[in-house]
Amino acid sequence: MIVRWLLAFLVEIQFATGIALAADYPPVVPGHTLEFPADTGAHPDYRTEWWYVTGWLTDEAGVERGFQVTFFRVRTGIGEDNPSRFAPRQLILAHAAVADPAVGRLIHAERAERALAPLAGASTGRTHAWLGDWSLELVDGHYRARVADERFGFDLRFDPPGPPMLNGRAGFSRKAPDPKHASYYYSRPQLAVSGTLRIDRTTHQVRGHAWLDHEWSSELLPEGAQGWDWIGINLHDGGALMAFRMRDGEGDAMWAAGTLREGRGEARTLAPDEVRFIPVRRWRSPRTGAEYPVEWALEVAGRRMRLEPLMDDQELDSRGSTGAVYWEGAVRLLEGDREIGRGYLEMTGYTERLRLPSP
Repeated sequence: MIVRWLLAFLVEIQFATGIALAADYPPVVPGHTLEFPADTGAHPDYRTEWWYVTGWLTDEAGVERGFQVTFFRVRTGIGEDNPSRFAPRQLILAHAAVADPAVGRLIHAERAERALAPLAGASTGRTHAWLGDWSLELVDGHYRARVADERFGFDLRFDPPGPPMLNGRAGFSRKAPDPKHASYYYSRPQLAVSGTLRIDRTTHQVRGHAWLDHEWSSELLPEGAQGWDWIGINLHDGGALMAFRMRDGEGDAMWAAGTLREGRGEARTLAPDEVRFIPVRRWRSPRTGAEYPVEWALEVAGRRMRLEPLMDDQELDSRGSTGAVYWEGAVRLLEGDREIGRGYLEMTGYTERLRLPSP
C-alpha cells in the first residue's frame, strides 16, 4: 500500500537545512498503460516509489515465520540543478523484518542513503533496487531479495505464476474521492518462495508464498487523512485479495478499494462500498503506547471474513529512516472457521497523524 509518510522524512530535511523542496512532479492520470517489464523498474521523475515484498516462510522443521522487505525511492526536490553526483536528488530507503513467534516481536532493520552508484540506487527498465549489500532484483523472470543484518538475514527467490495483477482501473489506483490522489499500482501475488533465512547464527532452508507490490505516485496524503489499513492476501485457491481503506481522524473510512481474484479467474476491481474493515480486538504497544486493531472482521464483495495475526507484536519503528511507526505483520484470513488465505496487514497513523507538506 502507499507509504506516504516517507515525505515526512523530506520535511525534516527541509526544516533542518532550510532548503526549499521544489520539483515538477508528473501527475498520475487514468488511461495510462503499464508496460512490462519496463514498468517493473524505477520511475525517477515521480515523487515516491516503492517495491514491497511480504510473505510466509516455512523452514525444514515446519516452523512458520513472516517476512517483509521494502525498498523506497524518493525524489527530494533538492539539488536538481546541481551538477554534482553527490547532490541528494534521490533517496533510497529500505526496511526489512522477520516475524518470529519464538521471539514474540518483530526483528527488523532499516537503512537510508542518497542514490549514488554503486552504493545505492534504483534502476529503470527492470526491477533492481539496492542499498549496500541489500537488494531486490528481477532476473530471468524471477525476483531475488538479499538482506543481511546482525540479528537476521535472508536470500530468497520469488517465482511468479503469471503476469502482474493491475489494481484500480488498469493500474490507476485512487486513494481518495478526488482522483488526483492516485498511484500507479500493480501486485505480483502467489510468488513461490525458496531460499535461506538466518536468525542470529542459525540458517534455515525455507519455502513459502509471497506478495509483491510496486507503486509510484507524486501526490501527498489526502487532506484529513490520518492513516490507512491495507491487506495483501494469497488465497489458498490460488487467488488473491488486495484491499485498503483510508481513515480520517475519527477512524472512519474516507475511501476504500480493492482487487479480488478468485482461483485462476479474472481479477476484478472492488468499489468503495464493497470493502469494509471492522476492528474486533486491539493490542497496545508497550513501547509506543499505540493501540492497533490486530484482529478484524472484513466484508468484501458480499463475503464475511476475518483476519487473525501470527502474533500481536508486529510493530515496526522506522524513526531511524522514514520517521514512521506502524504495524506490519503476517496474518491469516478465515471464512467461518476455515482458513482461506495468508498474507500481510499494514496499519499506519495509529500513533499520530503525520506532519506532511500541503499538496
